[in-house]
Amino acid sequence: MPRRHGRQSLAWLGTLLALASALAHAAADADPFASAQWPTLRGEMLGNAPAVFDARVKVVGPAFAEDALNVPIAFDASALGEVDRVVVGVDRNPIRKVLAFTPGKLKPALSFRFKLEQGSPVRVAARTRDGVWHVGGLLVDAAGGGCTVPGVTRKDGSWSVTLNRVEARRFAALDGGGGRIRVRVMHPMDTGLVAGIPAFHIEQLALVDGRREPLGTLELHEPVSENPIFSFDLREPAPQPLAVTGRDNNGNRIDARVLP
Repeated sequence: MPRRHGRQSLAWLGTLLALASALAHAAADADPFASAQWPTLRGEMLGNAPAVFDARVKVVGPAFAEDALNVPIAFDASALGEVDRVVVGVDRNPIRKVLAFTPGKLKPALSFRFKLEQGSPVRVAARTRDGVWHVGGLLVDAAGGGCTVPGVTRKDGSWSVTLNRVEARRFAALDGGGGRIRVRVMHPMDTGLVAGIPAFHIEQLALVDGRREPLGTLELHEPVSENPIFSFDLREPAPQPLAVTGRDNNGNRIDARVLP
């Protein structure tokens, strides 16, 4: 009799452990924003790859977007360890994909600005070496219209004078790391959703070393803000010279040196 009770206790313990594991997986799979658009965005961004919501993907931005054409956001997925790709998307934008970042020799962290059409969850998904996507995010409210109105340089016509002009500068590290590189590229970044103005945006941007080998790359989509600014963090000091290269969807080339 005692043996049977022992076996029953072990069976109950196994059941409880299985239930706890199932609940943990359910919690990891449950969208914290309960967004009806998330399944569609997930398919566009991540396909059928495994994904979990993970607080280690830090995402910082405003609770309310005062300027829907220029919403500042920063993410940092360094707590995950080795990350080979990061993608950013917005549930309720008419164009959901914002950018994809391959960190390479850079930290899996980035700050930039984007356009927001209406209040929405903003998602940042970082892929670790095992192929699992770890998803963080935040909810940003907005009056709206960021994707369907022309930018400032498109309104005043100055975009053609400054097109693809680059300002890139390197800053020393304050925490013993490799330092920070701030890049600004002058470009209208038209979404194609304004009447009479076709889509016109930077498609690729890379930070390269003196041998033209990429330290990290960006794939950009229309919701990135006009005249975009990006801040990259180096894992370790990189020798000079460094440069920024890329192209837009009309084939215009970008190539500029990073100032020390």
